[in-house]
Amino acid sequence: MTWSLGTFIVFLTVNFILTVIYLIVAIYFRKVRRQLAYLHAVPMLLAPGVGILFFMLSWFGYEFIFRKDVDLSDVVFSKERMNELVRTNENIERNMVPLEEAIEISDNSELRGLVMGVAQGDYSKSLASIALALNCDDSETAHYAASVLQDALNDFRLRVSTDFNKVKTREDGYLELAVELIRYMDKVLIQNVFTPMEQKSFAGVMADTAEIVYLESAEDLSSDIYESVALRLLEVEDYDRSAIWADRSMIRYPYALSSYTSRLKLYFNSGQREKFFDTLNELKASQIIIDKETLELIRTFS
Repeated sequence: MTWSLGTFIVFLTVNFILTVIYLIVAIYFRKVRRQLAYLHAVPMLLAPGVGILFFMLSWFGYEFIFRKDVDLSDVVFSKERMNELVRTNENIERNMVPLEEAIEISDNSELRGLVMGVAQGDYSKSLASIALALNCDDSETAHYAASVLQDALNDFRLRVSTDFNKVKTREDGYLELAVELIRYMDKVLIQNVFTPMEQKSFAGVMADTAEIVYLESAEDLSSDIYESVALRLLEVEDYDRSAIWADRSMIRYPYALSSYTSRLKLYFNSGQREKFFDTLNELKASQIIIDKETLELIRTFS
């Protein structure tokens, strides 16, 4: 055995011992996952000396150069800052179907459970579906749906009256409140759950609220609000006021798709054929990307 070969064998032996020591320290003292520790050990064995040197330099750089203590001086550990995660009711979610279809099922107990499941959540966007349950054969379900619907509509009337008065009297933060009120009203009015007279009245209140913001801070009104006001007025056949908001949307947001679709719906429903096709040609000539919903709208109206 030559001296160089003996030195090499000693070098491999020392490298193997150091690798074993690393595995013991990493797994049993540093609590590193076994898979990760074995992954580190492979290059140590396959590249004697170099592998160990690499991990030593990496550790040194992390501990003395890059590592910084976390500043927790401004962090408050309090239960008041915690968000509670509520476990999903798997039975309700697993069996949930659209109420429009549920009305047709023959099992009254199952229908009753579905209606109650919807009512227990945020049902502000499901009022139209709940209203359909008023016509079901099961009297208990119909009564429960009527109760939920009545409470929801009363809450809506009270909030609209209260918030609109605050907006009209210019209380602190009335512009932000007005924008929030418009969005809240649109979410309910779009479902058409009120009588025609009351629907028209609330659409007018929604437009009046938007008018206050428009005259004092038009930049607070986004393109979707212009569209919402125009469409809610259109639904109650208030074509003149709907046209005002559709035109304002086009002036304020000429490159928004909603500015065109609002006018297209207005002109179609009011029988203004020439203006409809003029607006359609403007949309086609623009650089605005037409989505699938708008394309179907154009095909239907054309």
